[in-house]
Amino acid sequence: MTARASSLDYRRAGVDVRAAERLVPRFARLAGTTTKGSSVLSGVGPFAAAVRFPPGYREPVLLTATDGVGTKLLIAKLAGRHDTIGIDLVAMCVNDILTTGGRPLCFLDYLATGSLASIDAEAVVRGIADGCRRAGASLVGGETAEMPGMYGRGDYDLAGFAAGVVERTAMVTGRGVRPGQVVVGLPATGLHSNGYSLARAALGVGRRRMAAGLLDELLTPTAIYVKPVLAALRSFRVKAMAHVTGGGIPGNLIRVLPAGTAAVIDRPSLPTLEILERIETDGRVPRAEMERTFNSGVGFLLVVSRRHADALCEFFRRRRLRARVVGEILGGRRAVRFRGRK
Repeated sequence: MTARASSLDYRRAGVDVRAAERLVPRFARLAGTTTKGSSVLSGVGPFAAAVRFPPGYREPVLLTATDGVGTKLLIAKLAGRHDTIGIDLVAMCVNDILTTGGRPLCFLDYLATGSLASIDAEAVVRGIADGCRRAGASLVGGETAEMPGMYGRGDYDLAGFAAGVVERTAMVTGRGVRPGQVVVGLPATGLHSNGYSLARAALGVGRRRMAAGLLDELLTPTAIYVKPVLAALRSFRVKAMAHVTGGGIPGNLIRVLPAGTAAVIDRPSLPTLEILERIETDGRVPRAEMERTFNSGVGFLLVVSRRHADALCEFFRRRRLRARVVGEILGGRRAVRFRGRK
């Protein structure tokens, strides 16, 4: 065997550096579509992005959030569609920042795969850029890691990181929550990005052939509530907000309830999602398990005074969000429970 035949390089080891280098300019162009009029001083390219706080803040507070999209990635792979999963990634982070009343400023992503040649990385990043535009955030960088042996062909994983800002005196903390206030819910667009392991098991995903329509429904992107909610905060005194993710309404609303308060959610007031009904029926999933796993048709919650609730709901409806009062705040042991039948 000659020395030439026995030589080894990074590409033969499974990492195609040139493929990654070819993608970087495409990623940079996509990122550039999110930075117009922003406070980005330097984005994709340098070792670290530089973003300044927008003018007008007296005591700006930096907000950070990170998340992923879980096994919804397996649905994207099964459907062969990767152009919306990036929207989910952004949504999961910026909606968390929003719960404090903060404005998302910038976003970074981490994409790991066994082989860039086996996935549509550009479609993934295109979705991330789309999500950033919807949130008013700038895509300022990221990391693409090619790790053969760690991931199978066509497999990849995503993580997202967002930073935002809020005026310290304007932070929404939940400290003002009192008995007698009400809970307003903003509708979810679908399952969002939680509970997919249970959804896949209940629907038999991977065990039987799936209709294209069902896969499309499972891939519906997570709603990004940033722009309408920030607009509402300029006109309404909101006491607390919760992003309904893993743990459903009980696991997330409780995070913003102070001691001595409890929330009661009225089942009949919750929106109906056909995909949730199908999961419950096909999988014979108990109602309690559905409610602590999925979003119950509501993706974002706001606690306000009862006298402002109708006006707030109308405010959102004018922005094509069918907001509704879904519960109330009571005194007592800190907890969230459901009542009534749907």
